[in-house]
Amino acid sequence: MSDDLVYDVSEHIATITLNRPERKNAFTLTMVDEWTDALRESGADDRVRAVVVTGAGDSFCSGVDLSALAEVEATPLGRKEMLTGRVHRVATALADLDKPVIACMRGAAVGAGMDMGLLCDMRVAGRSIKLIEGYIKVGLVPGDGGAWLLPRLVGTAKAMELLLTGDAVGADEALRLGLVNQVHDDEVVLERTYDLAEKIAAAPPVQVAMIKRLVRSAESVDLRTHYDMVSSHFGVVTAMEDYTEAVAAFGERREGVYQGR
Repeated sequence: MSDDLVYDVSEHIATITLNRPERKNAFTLTMVDEWTDALRESGADDRVRAVVVTGAGDSFCSGVDLSALAEVEATPLGRKEMLTGRVHRVATALADLDKPVIACMRGAAVGAGMDMGLLCDMRVAGRSIKLIEGYIKVGLVPGDGGAWLLPRLVGTAKAMELLLTGDAVGADEALRLGLVNQVHDDEVVLERTYDLAEKIAAAPPVQVAMIKRLVRSAESVDLRTHYDMVSSHFGVVTAMEDYTEAVAAFGERREGVYQGR
């Protein structure tokens, strides 16, 4: 890893920190490669039960560093391959990861920076958050999934408004629209994010992975297919010791459902 992206694991939680605060964590293509590697590593690491993605300093991510485009062959094919072969690998790594990913977002989250946050399973925001789909203002189309993600989160009409105006969404509106799960003062937002991550990390990991898989697959399968998946997962988890212990704990009115940590 370079100094521009920091990856570490502590207490069952992996943290990916975008570390270019002087550029509001605008990402380079090298950072994108490292971001993908960090997600793959967290998926392969049995210690990791949840992942937090955050930005150093006062911003989450201001999108791609436009100077990075100088590295790309200045042809339509070269720029297409830059997205599909590098930037979009972060999205596919997130899609492949069964472990929950929580974005801790403060300050600017612009363009691909906003979309990278939306790609995560949950978002905890500081009051300073400014979510901006700013592609239109620099003559671009959403390059990192914004046109797919936003309609699913806020509906088609609102998504159109945000994409075609590039207007900023602050903390209160983001919470109202369902773009973020929680809003906290900037001084404590990272701590609150870890509170959520720790709560999830304390749950049985197989069941967590299966629930995430069911929710994500429901975006693209019909109800009967979903029910088939549910019944299969249900059969597996009810044969596990975690389930037996949970039922016993519930019947005895005691805590401590998951003992696998």
